[in-house]
Amino acid sequence: MKFNKWTVALAATGVVSLASAVQADESHPVNTALSSTTLSGYVDTSAIWNFGTGHTVANRFANTGSDRQDGFNVNTINLLLEKPIDEGTWSAGYKFETMFGPDANVMPGALTSGVAIKQAHAVLRAPIGNGIDFKIGQFDPIVGYEVTESYKNPNFSRSFGFNNLEPFGHTGILASYQVNDIIGVSGGVANGDSGFGLNGGSLTASGFASGQVGSSMRGMLAESSKVYMGSVVVKAPESAGWLSGSSLYVLYVGAVNGDAKGSKNDPTLLYVGVSLATPIKELSLGASADLLFNGGGTGARGNSYANAYAFYTGYQITEKLKANNRFEYATSGYGAFLPGRTEDKVIGETFTLDYALWSNVLTRGEFRWDRSVDGGANPFDGQKNDLSLTASIVYKF
Repeated sequence: MKFNKWTVALAATGVVSLASAVQADESHPVNTALSSTTLSGYVDTSAIWNFGTGHTVANRFANTGSDRQDGFNVNTINLLLEKPIDEGTWSAGYKFETMFGPDANVMPGALTSGVAIKQAHAVLRAPIGNGIDFKIGQFDPIVGYEVTESYKNPNFSRSFGFNNLEPFGHTGILASYQVNDIIGVSGGVANGDSGFGLNGGSLTASGFASGQVGSSMRGMLAESSKVYMGSVVVKAPESAGWLSGSSLYVLYVGAVNGDAKGSKNDPTLLYVGVSLATPIKELSLGASADLLFNGGGTGARGNSYANAYAFYTGYQITEKLKANNRFEYATSGYGAFLPGRTEDKVIGETFTLDYALWSNVLTRGEFRWDRSVDGGANPFDGQKNDLSLTASIVYKF
């Protein structure tokens, strides 16, 4: 144990003993409060080569945006401080997570260029029944097959549904309860401008849904502008044999008076996702469907819907090598997925190889193909197809 120079000097003169200094240091309130806090994070880097003659790409997450094509990228540096709650008691904890880098600019908690608060909430447990857990503050969404952290997803790039229809985060309160080993439920309410994803940005239903309506514009929203959410998760128990670990996820997110004052055009998102184990131990399957109603602008025929479907396949080839594939189909009435469109239809094919060569490092190679199937639309710099190769390295600590 290290001591500061004043403690050592006092000990040398006999004023204090090192044993008492150790005891005082261990009982210090700051040390006690931080004793169960953990620090973790990651550094996310990539290099992308786009096969096309331009840099116009489909509307996916920032890590594969137009500004990341044909170059080397530092996407995110993430730091997470967390104190977990204890089981079976009136316990409390917290989570604080921050993002640095260009990916932070699209997050609801962006503070300034390249800096965002991703999560900042208190966690409280009420030992009622199996225990009710509360998150109060800014927390991650409860919807989606994929998450913001690329290394936790089957692929480096994000799905159409993740980026354009789903929320990136909420500020409010969320309650969760595990009914039994099979069923878990959650429900909450959050600020109306806390985000439904990233699909545009103006003070319309689309702007509300996109999380682009900042707190400075809150006065332009209806007073009752809130997001209401609820979910049910069903997981197969260990007694289910090869189905053990499979899960079905159903979520409803609704917005009341989510538009400007006086409007009743409320964005509503329905999400269904399933992850499925198979009799072949190395093979896993998954699927997701995002259905957004009243979610966008007028479009060519006044349509404001958007739907995105994704199908996932994973195969563990060796202990260190894994292959993941994602096939997508998405369509909307207001150009949610393709740049410069008022209506769009697009398919996406993404193939990713993961190889764990170094400890704490995820190394990936990914091929992605997006194709417009919307009649004569050529949204990728005059082309129907956008193809790219990506190398990704993420260090986790």
